[in-house]
Amino acid sequence: MAPTNLLRTARKTRSGIDQGGPRRRGEPREILIRAGTVALRARLRETSTADRIWAALPIYGTAETWGDAIHFETHVETGREADARARVAPGEIAYWTEDDRVMIAFGETPLSRSGEMRLPCPCNIWAVALDDVGALVAVRPGERVAVLVAES
Repeated sequence: MAPTNLLRTARKTRSGIDQGGPRRRGEPREILIRAGTVALRARLRETSTADRIWAALPIYGTAETWGDAIHFETHVETGREADARARVAPGEIAYWTEDDRVMIAFGETPLSRSGEMRLPCPCNIWAVALDDVGALVAVRPGERVAVLVAES
């Protein structure tokens, strides 16, 4: 079976911008996160938060930093999932339900101890980066962030 072109599963909004859309369960969903001059690809997990974010694409925001993490507000709302956690591994992309924010840690945050990456509260892990999140060190507060359906 040939790889699925993710743009084929996208739908167009009235403005003509690609937006996440219907797909078969288990079909991989990949996104592109652009923050300032940095671009990284990520694969969505099979979670309700990932489903909500996929359906809301494209998402645009403004980067903020917190130690070695960036975060940005979204218009997506979702509840905390049963497996939400405050400790994350490099490359895990989290959703902070209390503030409707995407958080991506690429090193220590102000709450980190002993090299672990710690977020302000338990967050939903909804995606995993396919590229090195360390590149996010170049992102400055106030830069535009876009979360888009990735081209395959």
